[in-house]
Amino acid sequence: MHTLYARHNVRVYRFVLRMVRDTTMAEDLVSQVFLDVWRTAAQFEGRSQVSTWLLSIARFKALTALRQRKHEDIDQDDVLEIADGADTPETSLDRATTSEILRACVAKLSPAHREIINLVYYHEKSVEEAGQIIGIPQSTVKTRMFYARKQLADLLRGAG
Repeated sequence: MHTLYARHNVRVYRFVLRMVRDTTMAEDLVSQVFLDVWRTAAQFEGRSQVSTWLLSIARFKALTALRQRKHEDIDQDDVLEIADGADTPETSLDRATTSEILRACVAKLSPAHREIINLVYYHEKSVEEAGQIIGIPQSTVKTRMFYARKQLADLLRGAG
């Protein structure tokens, strides 16, 4: 269990954090996910990768948590204060600006489109795996990806 946690906790945390947008809640949900995995490990049937199974559990936990609380926006001032120590100030500023624009544009997508972009591009899940995690057919994943990329491209063009 320790090895499983060590291998997957960061991925699960980032996935949940992108959904709930609250670090404290994300940490709590990651703990709940791994507690549930420990309790129900015998139910894992091996029909998918372990990471797919974990992210599926995490997704349901995050959606449940989101239903139980009010939506809160991320304070953009806090986001701007995050700096990469390895980069020069100019590179850091360019990267922060680009990241901020991209994050803002992704945040403007519908929850379904944002979830697809998150799984496919940030978590590098295949169309099949994303469909399994969300519980939708592969054709729906492809359609959502198409419209999410199209909408994201329009938003990015508008942002400069």
